[in-house]
Amino acid sequence: MKSLPNILTMSRIAVIPVLVVLIWIGTDKLRWFALGVYTFACITDYFDGYLARSLNHHSAMGRLFDPIADKLLVGACLLVLCSFDYIIGLSVLPALIILLREILVSGLREYLAEIRVGLPVSRLAKWKTGLQMFSLGFLIVGNAAPPEIPSVVIGEVCLWLAALLTLWTGYDYLRSGLLHASANDLDGAND
Repeated sequence: MKSLPNILTMSRIAVIPVLVVLIWIGTDKLRWFALGVYTFACITDYFDGYLARSLNHHSAMGRLFDPIADKLLVGACLLVLCSFDYIIGLSVLPALIILLREILVSGLREYLAEIRVGLPVSRLAKWKTGLQMFSLGFLIVGNAAPPEIPSVVIGEVCLWLAALLTLWTGYDYLRSGLLHASANDLDGAND
């Protein structure tokens, strides 16, 4: 846990309560501060993996907590943004799609780990995560942005695009998981 990549991952989890409180209070100034905290968390997501690869500090703890940190950050943001009407109307639908996909993929990974099959992150899933993080940043600022920056519109459009990528990558992961489950069932039937 003392390696820099793991410290960055854990810091992403540690800032979530601060981020939630800042969004919860929701003054214009605190929304910008929340964006700063959120941006820090997003940057740690990039650098923990980069440093783990470049310093050859791969660890079981990092592999365990990195995806958990990502899901906690995104899930907390989506829930608090919906709860306090930063995400409203039909835009709640892509938030729900993103949250449900995260649960689906977590369940698939848990099952596949039991049968000793890895489910690597696809390049498209990385784009999905980037677009998701980008959209949430705009939605955190929301109406606190200057009038010439349509923060809510940018955030909502990107959230819908992220939801489309979420559906696509979720389907890919589900298909892969079902193939492994079917193969495992066949292997069990042949024993």
